[in-house]
Amino acid sequence: MATHETNRTSLYIDGAWVASTGTGMIDVIDSTTEAVMGCIPEGTPADVDSAVAAAKAAFPAWSARPVEERTALLSKVAEALGANMDSLADLITHEVGMPKMLSQLVQVGLPLNSFATAAQVAADFTWEHTVGNSLIVREPIGVVGCITPWNYPLHQIAAKVAPALAAGCTVVVKPSEIAPLNAFVLADIFEEVGVPAGVFNLITGHGPVVGEALAAHKDVDMISFTGSTRAGKRVTEVAAGTVKRVALELGGKSANVILADADLSKAVPDGVGKCFLNSGQTCSALTRMLVPRDKLAEVEELARTAAESFTPGDPFDHSTRLGPLISAAQRDRVRGYIDKGIGEGAKLVTGGGETPDGLDTGYFVAPTVFSDVTRDMTIAREEIFGPVLVIMPYDSEEEAIEIANDTDYGLAGGVWSGDAEHAQAVARRLRTGQVEVNGGGFNPMAPFGGYKQSGNGREFGSFGLEEFLEVKSMQL
Repeated sequence: MATHETNRTSLYIDGAWVASTGTGMIDVIDSTTEAVMGCIPEGTPADVDSAVAAAKAAFPAWSARPVEERTALLSKVAEALGANMDSLADLITHEVGMPKMLSQLVQVGLPLNSFATAAQVAADFTWEHTVGNSLIVREPIGVVGCITPWNYPLHQIAAKVAPALAAGCTVVVKPSEIAPLNAFVLADIFEEVGVPAGVFNLITGHGPVVGEALAAHKDVDMISFTGSTRAGKRVTEVAAGTVKRVALELGGKSANVILADADLSKAVPDGVGKCFLNSGQTCSALTRMLVPRDKLAEVEELARTAAESFTPGDPFDHSTRLGPLISAAQRDRVRGYIDKGIGEGAKLVTGGGETPDGLDTGYFVAPTVFSDVTRDMTIAREEIFGPVLVIMPYDSEEEAIEIANDTDYGLAGGVWSGDAEHAQAVARRLRTGQVEVNGGGFNPMAPFGGYKQSGNGREFGSFGLEEFLEVKSMQL
């Protein structure tokens, strides 16, 4: 178990650890052992009121502080995250189930990067410029409510908090109650490095209670939400009452288009890995693999071999490549989709709904691949959020592009071709927020966000900073 405290009985509001106005506590479950690993307060709307009042009171002084001073504090946060990398990765692995080595690189490495690069982004940003007789000024939007998910818990907090604070905003963070303990460690760090009271506030509780109170609050100027499309729609409805800005990063059903001249020996294993990262619990996972029909049999065998190399097991075992899902509810949901795929006539290449051998404890699902999937099947249209890949054959490049775009979502995608220019040409035709070309790596400084029902707005780099700014024109 991690060395950080896991029984958290207080909220972080206005620079101090305070008791919730409620009396309830929420258990936090270890996804591998199914045992209770800690607890957090079940916050209330009154707690939201206190946190928002603190953030509102802190905003004038924080926003007036020179950007260099704001980002210097964020750099200290990054240093403290680095000093806590191993223990934080340990904690998040218990919460989420991602293999420990990957947790260090992804679950802690990416948040560290977000805080470390905030200074660079803010320093390079054009805060004001002239247009004719007008001075155009960028100013912080105000108090930001950050509602974050459980799959990359600390990463999603950092992706919002670092640019918001660099912009001069103050924040109230509501993490997922399923994987919240890492957020308390971050609050400890904010306290240790001397971030002024009220600039960063942490409340916990259930989304329909605390999340909705935050989204509806009249003194919250913006909500930045990451989660399911269903929940994002609800946040938008609630926030509309005060016409506040809403940034949404939602679900995905991303297509990986493998063209006829692609090197299948590289494209298929890479695509399986991009689907199974974090046990498939990734909004931008490439879950639909589109392949030429005459290469379907070859792709199936390559995908089978790649999928079966994702050994499920204890995420602290170095041989494990696939940890458990986050909860019993998520495991059962994913198994339900697998059963539906079989029932609707998809070809099961490997895996299935049975518990992996020797893993009766923990929320495990076998790495699963379906083939001969048609676009009307449920597993081709709905976000499964588990280690389930669907292979969809196509008969022409035009049909492949049509299938790729035939979705309510538009978060991510991929294109593979032996001709890089051809791959980029196809990538331009995909209606999605980001596209990997021939396996191009994730860039934490590039804009991240979606088209259609995958959300509104962008995170990371200068685009992420802009989300938290208002634009003022001064006619001179």
